[in-house]
Amino acid sequence: MKDGAGFWVFIGLLVIVHFFLHLTLGLDARAPDLLVVAVLLGARSLSGGAAAGLGFGLGLLEDAVSVAAFGAAAATFTIIAYLGARTRDLMVGDSLVFVFVYVFIGKWAQAAMYYGLAGGVRRGEPVEALLMNAPLQAIYAAAAGLVAVGIYRAVQR
Repeated sequence: MKDGAGFWVFIGLLVIVHFFLHLTLGLDARAPDLLVVAVLLGARSLSGGAAAGLGFGLGLLEDAVSVAAFGAAAATFTIIAYLGARTRDLMVGDSLVFVFVYVFIGKWAQAAMYYGLAGGVRRGEPVEALLMNAPLQAIYAAAAGLVAVGIYRAVQR
């Protein structure tokens, strides 16, 4: 993906669509977590510190609309954004298979960290939360990320 203005408009649109689906339409868990997709895709184009700033900012937006576990999203988004920026040192390219695996692992890691930080507010059974719900959410986010990247690439051509 390119790092130009069009890419950042794409990231902004992911954020807007995320909040539209979750807040305006009230889909909550039935809508994919496009905010994590935006953080992870944006982080690959930034340095570690700038990516952490992006993650922190978008995490604060997520926390602002959540009444429970304030700060957990900001912390987890900051960490996954920083680690996402560091993946450029390990892996080059942005094939669709890489995007799927990258978003899948990133979303699963975010869900696991959020589970640990949310305390008693959002906790359920650990096996159900981390080994059943989190992987399904990660697959959903990764599939939505693939669709979004496919649309972005089609528009860019």
